[in-house]
Amino acid sequence: MSQRNRLLPFTGVVLFIALWQLGVAVSRNTLIPGPLAVAKGIGELAEKGLLVRYVVASLFRVTWGYLAALAIAIPLGIALGLSRRGEMAINPILQVLRPISPLAWIPIAILWFGVGDVSAMFLIFLASLLPLTVTALHAVHNIDNVHLSAGLNFGLSKAQLVKSVIVPAILPQLIVGMRITLGIAWLVVVAAEMIAVNSGLGFLIVDARNAGNRYDLVVAGMVLIGIVGVGLDALMRRLEKLDAVRWGYADAA
Repeated sequence: MSQRNRLLPFTGVVLFIALWQLGVAVSRNTLIPGPLAVAKGIGELAEKGLLVRYVVASLFRVTWGYLAALAIAIPLGIALGLSRRGEMAINPILQVLRPISPLAWIPIAILWFGVGDVSAMFLIFLASLLPLTVTALHAVHNIDNVHLSAGLNFGLSKAQLVKSVIVPAILPQLIVGMRITLGIAWLVVVAAEMIAVNSGLGFLIVDARNAGNRYDLVVAGMVLIGIVGVGLDALMRRLEKLDAVRWGYADAA
């Protein structure tokens, strides 16, 4: 039974590829590439040295934009969660900015930083900052007051309370929020690369379309985006499991 469960995802992939090939075979649109053409396209990118270059470029932008957001959003969210007045002052701004798509900032990002990596990283930063801040804020709100009171009764300072009580208490919710936000960041960097930079997987898709309608490379870029996205999500799921084991609720996770 365990072996069957492990094979189920591969069965779904094989079925999807078969249906894809069948759809291409019966379609009259000759521009739509089949799985074999896409695989050859990925091989062509690898031969030219573009495969690793584009994947690394996209991951580079996501990493720095995401880490910058983490460095600001988590302390900010914790601070707002502990300060009622601070939350009342800042929360309206957060609620106004949250519905604005990060892609709406593309013209401003280009105006401020020009066309290049910094613009894309700025968009990743914006896409990650607000969700992470709100996640940390609500996680602090969900802490049982008994834990906070116990920490204060033991004479913990504010910094000690945050380090010894608040961070361990919010970590499970925070990791879930980090996982979701990383997915958003990956979506945004691909869109930003279609406009603001000249490398990366998003750029690959636009460039392949413009360079003689190379739709095999267009779909190859889409496949690579999906594969890298799955890998990033798997890393975050691994982090969730490590945290679950650490705090003793592996069965619940």
